[in-house]
Order: sequence, then C-alpha cells, then structure tokens
Amino acid sequence: MFGRNLEQQEIDQAEWEIPGNWTGWKWCSIYFSKRDSRVWVPKEIRWLGWTLNLGRPGGVAWLLAIVVGAPLIMILGVVLALSLM
Repeated sequence: MFGRNLEQQEIDQAEWEIPGNWTGWKWCSIYFSKRDSRVWVPKEIRWLGWTLNLGRPGGVAWLLAIVVGAPLIMILGVVLALSLM
C-alpha cells in the first residue's frame, strides 16, 4: 500500500468494485482483474478475509502452490512416517 501511487490505488479500488470481476457466490467468490495490481485482495464481504486475484501471474502462482503444495506436503509426511516405522 505504501509503495504504490495514489492513482494505482484508485484503479485497484475501482476494479475491486466492478461486479463483473467477481464470479460465484458472495461468500465464496473468485476475483479476476488484470488492471488491479494486487495479488491478494479483500473478499467481496471484507470480514470473510482475503482472496487471490487470478488476473495476476502472482495470483495464479499462489493458487498452484496451494493446490499442488498442500497435497505434496501431506504425501511426503506419510512417506516419512512410514519410512520411520
């Protein structure tokens, strides 16, 4: 927030407010905006937390890391546990 200029912050906020950038239910929605510079954005209902901006390469990278990384860590944990038996 502090390193970005005011104009980009205004663009980010304007993009966040466009209903067409949100897909799905309000409590479980997907955000996609190439003009919004943020990778993590507040959810449509802000008190529900944050979501990824899949219009940014960093957002897609985070999604892949979560989807691939979590199961990989679980599999490695099981393999390690079985090897110690």
